[in-house]
Amino acid sequence: MASTKHLLDPELLPLIDQAVDITLTDERVARERITPSFPKPPVGDAESVGVSRDEIIVAVSRGSDVRCLLYKPLAETEHQRPGYLHIHGGGYVFGTPEGSDAINLKICSELSVVIVSVDYRLAPEHPVPAPLDDCYAALAWLHDNAGELNVDVSRIGIGGESAGGGLAAALAIKARDENQYPICCQQLTYPMLDDRTGSSEHPGDPLVGEFVWTRHSNQYAWNAYLGDAPRAAPDVPARAASLAGLPPTWMHTVTLDLFRDENIDYANRLMAAGVHTELSVFPGACHGYQGVPDTDLVRRFVRDFMEALARGLSVN
Repeated sequence: MASTKHLLDPELLPLIDQAVDITLTDERVARERITPSFPKPPVGDAESVGVSRDEIIVAVSRGSDVRCLLYKPLAETEHQRPGYLHIHGGGYVFGTPEGSDAINLKICSELSVVIVSVDYRLAPEHPVPAPLDDCYAALAWLHDNAGELNVDVSRIGIGGESAGGGLAAALAIKARDENQYPICCQQLTYPMLDDRTGSSEHPGDPLVGEFVWTRHSNQYAWNAYLGDAPRAAPDVPARAASLAGLPPTWMHTVTLDLFRDENIDYANRLMAAGVHTELSVFPGACHGYQGVPDTDLVRRFVRDFMEALARGLSVN
């Protein structure tokens, strides 16, 4: 197949030129966690932007406790704040909350939002149901501690990117079905929603999935995540029979991402189910394009993301 490199925005070429070919296996995943091919960004100076960042431990009904990062504005207020449950990306096999520290500091500081970012258990060591159990426990904790946190329980949203977006979508379905912890909005950034994408039966458009997250990576990750579990919702959001009753949704994807079509399909299904849905599709970008931060595309994404989250959380 011919390369799609010519379709990339020129500002993103450094991301591709520095790319490391990673064929995922259990052994490679273990090595990458210890010695990643790309250095992890340092966490920011929370106090300098008026934020406290603390580690908390949340009890999980099935399994061990889960570590989370709690972000709170330092400024006092008489008014209740919104809450936001963040779920990091990493294909269900990589990642920590610290990897999303910069955007969570920005959200907390600029929108005055209390954030819980979940360090959910990772596959293949911890397949379904562990990751979603951890996220649901964190959502429960945010609701149950809303009084102490000065959080308005009617303004608690959820979101994430890639696998984190997939878990957020799964969490929205589970929360709808359990009907115990309401969610006011979901922010899904190129979410990982459908285990069929990239399989031999569903290879998809040949113009997507060349860079960063490939068909092989996707199939490895889904198999690691699902283990012996049924390929069904909520763990695979795209397999849900109905999307009715889900919270208002902001969906972002890009034209060269392997997830492009499953994201657009999911957004269309949300709209058809009567869910207030905004779909954003950027041209000329691939999965993980925010890895080249000083670009017009990333500046546009951050602006749109922040504006959409402010609307979703009813931030004035």
